[in-house]
Amino acid sequence: MSDIGVQPVTWDTDHVRLLDQTLLPGAETYLAIRDHHAMAEAITNMRVRGAPAIGVAAAYGMALAARNSRADTLDALLHELDAAAHELGRTRPTAVNLFWAIERMQERARRARSVDECKALLTAEACAIEAADVASCRRMGAFGAELVPQDATILTHCNAGALATAGYGSALGVVRAAFAQGKVRQVFADETRPLLQGARLTAWELTRDGIPTTLIADSMAGSFMRRGAISCVVVGADRIAANGDVANKIGTYQVAVLAKENGIPFYVAAPTSTLDLAIASGDEIPIEERSHTEMRGFGGVRTAPDAVSIANPAFDVTPARYVTAIITENGVARAPFEPALRQLVLLQEGVRA
Repeated sequence: MSDIGVQPVTWDTDHVRLLDQTLLPGAETYLAIRDHHAMAEAITNMRVRGAPAIGVAAAYGMALAARNSRADTLDALLHELDAAAHELGRTRPTAVNLFWAIERMQERARRARSVDECKALLTAEACAIEAADVASCRRMGAFGAELVPQDATILTHCNAGALATAGYGSALGVVRAAFAQGKVRQVFADETRPLLQGARLTAWELTRDGIPTTLIADSMAGSFMRRGAISCVVVGADRIAANGDVANKIGTYQVAVLAKENGIPFYVAAPTSTLDLAIASGDEIPIEERSHTEMRGFGGVRTAPDAVSIANPAFDVTPARYVTAIITENGVARAPFEPALRQLVLLQEGVRA
């Protein structure tokens, strides 16, 4: 088994090899994605999910759009890529990594001098984004492991592991690195309703990697905190505003409030591509509203009546005052977050330059 865990989205000769996460844990099935339309469907329907993995998938979607194009001029190809970017950009509005990756691919395409060069550059750029994400997660894990106490019991929400990245994981990358250092006694994984990413994905991933894991319902987190069973909380993020407000899977906010009440550190692990310093606060983050069918039942079993009204926001926003620290590949930011986060972005721009 690779030390980076499962690789949910990667390049394979002439197509993208993508793990269909909707089928986990029942079946480990890989799809061959051959065009950007299929990639947009996979992102929309959460066959690939997690902000960093969505960014990698979108980059590969752009590369596929270029490779499949029959345009005979560079201008015509760039026009087609703009259309592909629009289609991919409509899939998941909250995860800023999606737009970051698309814009990076468009920027790369504009540097090309010919159709053939553009196609080659975009494939290489998407592969570079994937490799950089794994390296980023490793660095994030190393920084985060320093914050984890000895004999730790860590609570996490949703899935921010190898499955949500190109490999290794963001929040679970911290867990993975701390576990390798002998610091982690137990991980508590919130079930994460309504799509059960904690039960289906985090529990599958951690047990697969031999990390001791206990699955709990979302409503149990406060009780475990109160009895002293949790050392710290580590979660991922889909978008982080300039002031440190964090958008993550629905239910994260209540975990953060409970952690604050019980004096437990609440850490957010995310790459700098998840930082959106163009928005002042979490009030400006668009929150995706998903299909009501996700709330009416699960696995083909109806659990709610047809007549009931349903709200199904996919994410919530945790105000920065509940966040102990934000862990990135370039270091750890603490309040006041805005100058600290801007410094981490400047460091990243220096790396890319």
